[in-house]
Amino acid sequence: MANTREIRLRIQSVKNISQVTRALEAVSASKVRKAMQAMLNTRPYANKAWQVLTHIAAQPDRVTLHPLLETIKKRDKVLVVLVSGDRGLAGAYITNIVRFTLNEFDNFPAEVSYLTVGKKGRDMLVRRRKNVIAEFSDLPADPSFSDVSAIGQLVVDDFLAHIYDEVYLVYTDFINLVRQIPSKKKLLPLEVREGRERVDDLPTSSRSLAAAYIYEPGQSQILDEIIPRFTALQVYQSILESLASEHAARMVAMRNATDSATALVEALQLEFNKVRQQTITNEMLDIAGGAEALTQS
Repeated sequence: MANTREIRLRIQSVKNISQVTRALEAVSASKVRKAMQAMLNTRPYANKAWQVLTHIAAQPDRVTLHPLLETIKKRDKVLVVLVSGDRGLAGAYITNIVRFTLNEFDNFPAEVSYLTVGKKGRDMLVRRRKNVIAEFSDLPADPSFSDVSAIGQLVVDDFLAHIYDEVYLVYTDFINLVRQIPSKKKLLPLEVREGRERVDDLPTSSRSLAAAYIYEPGQSQILDEIIPRFTALQVYQSILESLASEHAARMVAMRNATDSATALVEALQLEFNKVRQQTITNEMLDIAGGAEALTQS
């Protein structure tokens, strides 16, 4: 059994750890509010942009409208954009999104390459010997569209260069503070079916995709601008969703760690009291034994 000094040191160590986890919980609570606000501010625009993209994809002459709308007949190479995080201490957040990605693409009927956003996802994929072609990390705490637009531009350029036949986006969809769901979305080429599923959450008045667009002043100029930009916007929105999910997961994980540390301190304190009481009892027995020996002598 440990002595009182060792138990006292363990209690102090656990208390120090609980102070750290409590501080991290407070920081994450502050960050998750900002991340949620940024995500909610851009979500309506991202949904509307996706609706416009799928509307364009439903046009009768979609194949000739823009290269990003072309249907690929073969599927030899696939790019997966995995959005994770740069830091740990977020519970099972990183593990869940990486496990979901591997379950989806380990047996995929094509050669799969990965573009990662976040160090943790990159490290886990590299340890599993996956083909990581590029990684983006150390993004700002509150990223703007210009901070991450290079990711979307890289994806679009590689697809237009026919390096990849399909591009998928894997991220964590933020539902609420205690629920975040790993999600997969086919980013390129645009498909009508996936687009309609995406906008099913929009009001009924916003779902009319049947009418054809008339482009002014020029069809090619407009589509060359909005299709790559709106595609990059989907990447940006997924990063905001993942950031909110990461901060929420870290807040919950640190709260659980603080509760566990508090329970451990209570258990150690009880053990300390027992050891201290046993020590006092032994000392009293020694004193009584010594006194008895003096009286007999």
